[in-house]
Parts: sequence; C-alpha cells; structure tokens
Amino acid sequence: MTSERTPTLQSRLPKVGTTIFTVMSTLAAEKNAVNLGQGFPDFNCDPALVDAVTVAMQKGLNQYPPMTGVPVLREAIASKVEALYGRRYNAASEITITAGATQAIITAILAIVHPGDEVIVLEPCYDSYVPNIELAGGVTVRVPLTPGTFRPDFDKIAAALTPKTRAILINSPHNPSGTVWTAQDMLRLQEILAPTDVLLISDEVYEHMVFDGQQHQSAASYPGLAARAFIVSSFGKTYHVTGWKVGYVAAPAALSAEFRKVHQFNVFTVNTPVQHALAAYMADAKPYLELAAFYQRKRDLFRAGLQRTKFRLLPGEGTYFQCVDISGLAVPERNLPEAEFCLWLTSEIGVAAIPLSAFYGNGFDQHVVRFCFAKKDETLNAALQRLQAL
Repeated sequence: MTSERTPTLQSRLPKVGTTIFTVMSTLAAEKNAVNLGQGFPDFNCDPALVDAVTVAMQKGLNQYPPMTGVPVLREAIASKVEALYGRRYNAASEITITAGATQAIITAILAIVHPGDEVIVLEPCYDSYVPNIELAGGVTVRVPLTPGTFRPDFDKIAAALTPKTRAILINSPHNPSGTVWTAQDMLRLQEILAPTDVLLISDEVYEHMVFDGQQHQSAASYPGLAARAFIVSSFGKTYHVTGWKVGYVAAPAALSAEFRKVHQFNVFTVNTPVQHALAAYMADAKPYLELAAFYQRKRDLFRAGLQRTKFRLLPGEGTYFQCVDISGLAVPERNLPEAEFCLWLTSEIGVAAIPLSAFYGNGFDQHVVRFCFAKKDETLNAALQRLQAL
C-alpha cells in the first residue's frame, strides 16, 4: 500500500507569513469594526465605467488581446502621460498593460535583477517590494526615509549606491505616509543617478491624489530619470476599481522589451473587455483630473474629526491615507507597540488601522499608525464617532 506523503518544500520566501492587511481585515470583520486598515474604497465606481465593460463584452471583445495590451488603451495612456507630464511614450513599444501595479513591479524586478544585484528600497515601503527582490535573487538595501516627515534623505541614498546596485524603487505619493516628493527631490535623485547605470522603478499609483495645490512629480517629467525608469500606475486606484487589477508600465523601448519578455510568461495579457472599457472612459479626462479634489474633501473631513481626539496628525500631502502619532493618548494605550495598539483599537474601539512598523523590515516602531479615508462619508463619520472615545 502506497503511503501518502507531501514532500518537504524549502520555501522561496521563508520570512513571509500572513500580511498585516489580512490580519487586520479579518479581525475587523470578526469584531464588526469600521475597517480603515486596508486601502480600498467602500463606494462604487462610476456606473458609466461598468456600462462600458458591458458594451465591450456585448461587442464580442472577449478573446485574447495583444500581449502588450489593446492598442487603443495604450494610445490613450500615451496621450494622457504626454498631456500631464510632457513626455511622449510610443504606445506600440513603450506602454504595457499589466494585471495591476503589483504585477508590474514584480515583472520589472524579474526582468532586470540578477542574483546578487542590489536593489535600494526606501522604508517604510509597500510590502511587495522586498519579497519581489528576493524572488529575483537580489539583495535588498534598505534606506530609511526621515522619521516623522518621511522625506527622502539623499545623502543616505547616495551612500547606499555601490557598483552592485541594479535599481532603486521610489514611491510618490507615498504609501504609507502620504508624503509627496517635490520637484527638488526629483532633480536631486536625477543628479545622484546621472553618473550611474542604476535603473529606477517609480511607483506612481497615487499620482492623481496630490493635495493643497501641489503637483505630482512624475519620473516621466525628468529626462534623466525617464530614460532609466519603469513608471508604474494603476487604474484601480484612479477609478475606484481596485478589484479589476489593471495597471500599466511606461518605459523606454529597450527596457520595455525586457519587461515584456517576463510579462508574456507570468501573465501574458490582461482581460480584454475591461481594457476596452478603460480606453473609452479615458476619453474624458475629468474623472482623474478631479480626483485630487474628491479625496482632499474626504481627507479634510477625516482630519477635522481626528483633531477632536488625542491623536497627533502627521501631514497628509497625498494618497488616501492619513497617519497619526499615538504617543499623546492615555496610558497604557500610548505605550503599546504599534501592532498591539492596532489590535486593541480594532477589538476595543471598533476601528481598524495599520501599524507603520509593518512597512519596515526590522519592525521599527515610532508610535505611528495609518488610516485609509477612501470611504463613504458615513463610514468615516462612524469611525470618527468611535474614535472620540480616545
């Protein structure tokens, strides 16, 4: 009789477990808490966008599209990028449609990183960056953003560059802090990278969520950066359809060619009717041009409510996240580590948040947690009412 035995597997990601987002969302559901942890809207997208998908399906646009994405969508993206950032990408050879930004980032890393190559990440950073580098056999070099302000420290970035550095990942507007890089920041990065062959992966998924009259500074606007950059964006973030998982990468033709070699084998292509719907919807620039005002109103509503609590508000320059310092709360809550505080806040107060320590490799704890305000006003008001107890 043959015994049933599953072979022992040596993990490719031995340090990776269940993400904090899954933990907090599960606990929020269990405790019936208001979930301001995971970053997704609790409201619907424009019905016209859903109708456009239906129209595409009814037209029979349901088979494989080109591996690089449907031409009409790539053309729409090229036109948008040129209008906003002043650089014209060739739609045929320099724009690729991806299954969301997360796939775009791992595909870029797998395309360029060889075993032993170093890749710089700026912490706190999105949780997929480091596992992506490890899967490619690369070496992660962690450079901290300035605690408290989360601004880039260019002296530390420059010091981290070595002959082994293959790439650097940046993210503006920044998740989790909401910090937005300035034109001066981008020029300084361009200056630092100019004498090197270091590639840039610029995560710009929150590009249309920049507040208080600031402008998003895309790597596409800086020739010295654009020439070495994979620029990543997300339709899910822009159009409130995170579950559709559609994004894109803009990169010079030589970089796009290498990107597509990997893309065709780890995804091949992205669902056809949604691509056609997005292309049709992009004919009107109003939805993304007005997105900053839409989210700034929610940010202001949420910040006004938080000012009636003991939280200390950190600047919220962009994204749909608001960070707060918990050190002004009453004892013993203010002395809890961030992760324990978030568990307590979810269980006892009924509002879920995410600890910033989850975005650091060493779990650096600075008594700061992150809320997501991409929610209906009634959701935000319900959360604020509960937070008054603090």
